[in-house]
Amino acid sequence: MNGDAATAAPEERGSEGLPEMSLLDHLTELRRRLVVSVIAFVAAMLICWGFSAQLFDLLTAPVVRLLPEDADRLAFLSLTEPFVLYLKVAAVGGLFLASPVLIYQIWMFVAPGLYRRERLYAIPVVFASVACFLLGGFFGYRVLFPVMAEFFLSLGADFRQLLTVNSLFGFLLRTLIGCALIFEWPIVVFFLARLGMLTAGGMWRNFRYAILIIFIIAAVVTPTPDFATQTILAMPMLLLYAVGILIAWAVQPRDDLDA
Repeated sequence: MNGDAATAAPEERGSEGLPEMSLLDHLTELRRRLVVSVIAFVAAMLICWGFSAQLFDLLTAPVVRLLPEDADRLAFLSLTEPFVLYLKVAAVGGLFLASPVLIYQIWMFVAPGLYRRERLYAIPVVFASVACFLLGGFFGYRVLFPVMAEFFLSLGADFRQLLTVNSLFGFLLRTLIGCALIFEWPIVVFFLARLGMLTAGGMWRNFRYAILIIFIIAAVVTPTPDFATQTILAMPMLLLYAVGILIAWAVQPRDDLDA
């Protein structure tokens, strides 16, 4: 009888042979994961520092090629600006280079609170998270950034075009990081659906509100007043929302399928 009761007992998160972690244990684990993440990021940043000039040329190529021949060299306004710029370039490159380790550390921190079957998703989720992060950055660099750059440069065609390295890279950085984070939406949906906080039915019923929110986010990420540029970002976001509905339907608890 006791054996049957034990077999029928509901599965509890993090309880299969794992000792319950106290608050101090969680803090210790968090510190360990942060240390590993910082070491990975600093190591990746140092690697990218050796190629910071080449990385900057590569990242700014979509804008530089649009400048007139007499203005194709970017300017800086202070003595230390090039050093700070290359430091930022190395940091951004290090962030993307170390993203597999960083995302894996995040997963390993939350894994003890998951069911055993959910922990089996570790490798697919880490790979998917890294792929979405890199794909978002690539989309921002290859699609969104060139379109916005061409739009702004066309507005200033009647003026002398003198871009500073710091302002240009700041604009590029917001675009890359913004797109990279937006493309993590399917992973967010996966976790929220597994926790029962989000359902496919609820996402579908609120689709019209999602469209409005998506275009507001697109307007914030793309600081251009034209609707066409905002639509370029909004279209993949709508596609990601649709993919999120499918993900929620596939992974949400079966009792929530009619929700």
